Formats: sequence, C-alpha cells, structure tokens
Amino acid sequence: MVQNQVARPELPLNALVTFECVARHLRFARAADELRVTPTSVSKTIAQLEEQMGVRLLNRTTRSVALTEAGTRLLESAAPALALLRQGFEDARSTTEAPAGSLRINTSYVAFTMLFEPHLAEFLRAFPRIVPEFSIESAAEDIVARGFDAGVRPGRAVQQDMVAVPLGPVQKLVVVGAPSYLERAGRPKKTTDLLGHACIRQRVSAGERFLPWTLRAGKEISALEVPTTLILDDMRAVLDAALAGVGLAYVFEQFAAPELRHGVLERVLPGCALVREAFYLYFPSRRNLPPKLRVFADWFRTKNEPER
Repeated sequence: MVQNQVARPELPLNALVTFECVARHLRFARAADELRVTPTSVSKTIAQLEEQMGVRLLNRTTRSVALTEAGTRLLESAAPALALLRQGFEDARSTTEAPAGSLRINTSYVAFTMLFEPHLAEFLRAFPRIVPEFSIESAAEDIVARGFDAGVRPGRAVQQDMVAVPLGPVQKLVVVGAPSYLERAGRPKKTTDLLGHACIRQRVSAGERFLPWTLRAGKEISALEVPTTLILDDMRAVLDAALAGVGLAYVFEQFAAPELRHGVLERVLPGCALVREAFYLYFPSRRNLPPKLRVFADWFRTKNEPER
C-alpha cells in the first residue's frame, strides 16, 4: 500500500527576495525602488509571506518599519543564501560573456620581461576586450590600498593573507660579471673568493634589506655578506652596471639569459647557483574573482609552465 506523502510547501523565493530587500532598507518605498515595483506590491508580498509562514516578520507603522524576532531569524538565514544564489547566477552568466575591462597589475620589470612581455601580443589578440595596465615598480606594493587587481612578485615578497598562484618555473639566481671585469679582477674559484670582489647589491625594500647572495658550497648553503661597491633598487639597473664592468651582480639566470648567450656576461661559480622560489601572481581573495583576472591568470600560468 502506497502511503500518501505530505506535500512540502513551495519555497516562496520571490517573496524572500522582497523580504530581504525590505529588511535591508527598513523602508517599503526604498525597497520598491530597488525591486522596480510599487510600494503597494511590496506590502502585499510581505503580507502573503507572513500569512504563509504564520508569523509576523515586520512591525510597521506609518513612521517606521522594524524586524520582529522571527523576522530577524529569517533574515539571518535568507540573506547569506540569497547572496550565494546571486553569485552563482553571476558566475554562470559570466561564462557566456567575453571577459572585458581594465586590469591593473603591479609587478617588477624583471617579472614583466620574463613572464608577460613574450606572450602579451598573443594574449591581447585572444582577449581584445581586456586592457592590461602594468605598473612596473622595484618594491612590492600594497595592491589593495593602491587599487591594483593583482601583483606579481617572488614568493618571499608575497603577504601571507594573499591568494598566490605560481607563475612560471622556479627561478635560479646566479653571479655574473663582464669579461672585462673578470680579466681585470680575476675569476673566483670558490664562494669565499667573492669577498675580495666589487659587488653590486640590490635593495629590495625601502629599509635596509638587500637581496641576499645565497649560494651553495658543496652541501652547505650560506648567505654571504659580500663587499658592496654599488647599491641599486632594480635588477635591470644591477644588470646594466655589471655589463659596464662595475663589478659582480647577483641576478635571475633567465633574466640575464640573452647577455650570457651572447658572451657579454659570464657566469661566475656556476656550480654554486641556488634554486629559489618561483614568481607568484597574487590577489586578495578567490571570492568574487573577476572573469578578466581569472582568464589572465590561467593564460599566463599556462604560457609560463616549465618545460618537461
């Protein structure tokens, strides 16, 4: 024998949307403006919802509107659920629309040159409605305070409360020098020989912090306090100074690849190079991530994947 099932009451979604709007404004007229209906329609919908639920949700007079205890409890449940529904709707709709708009990225010149510049023209052809704006600065900035959509820095420079996506291969830092300098000053044979050379240091913060010269000597890894001949705050300038024969520089191998390939710079102590962390694209939260930023991150992460 089939038992009769008790029918569940239909969820009054439209009425809940109206209730949430009224509860937010505590004014029927303002809620009506947002919902693009008349105040009479709003009042009627609330009355029908109260009748269906069997409780009063709002106390209203000619001068004011206030939530009852039941209304407060309903709002606490309904508001987050409706927010999730709206976000789901927007996310689903965004998949059918071409991502568009300005995209502000804070990065260093090194990261821009290695990770973005080689693939930028192809990206712009694929996503013509996205307009990237790169702010190229030596030191990491507070991207939220300055209105950037995302930043790109080595992992050690990314704040812990950020969402960070690896972008490109793990980078190796190497010591380089111009042949003219090395012929004049001699070629180091071991890491401690660097202590007798002119070294170009890079400042990586507004304070006293320098990029450490961390090198491997056998199984030991150490950060050398090398002599400082020149201080610069940008790796591009450090590389240029090394090319000019000022002294030795500590730079990303990939960044110096063209100069190393053409012989205008030489690797110094190549067996002592130390693998460092990768660059990361970082942003404040995955919640409500704009489609333009999502496709930007996916595109350049794919283009910069290490070869296997």
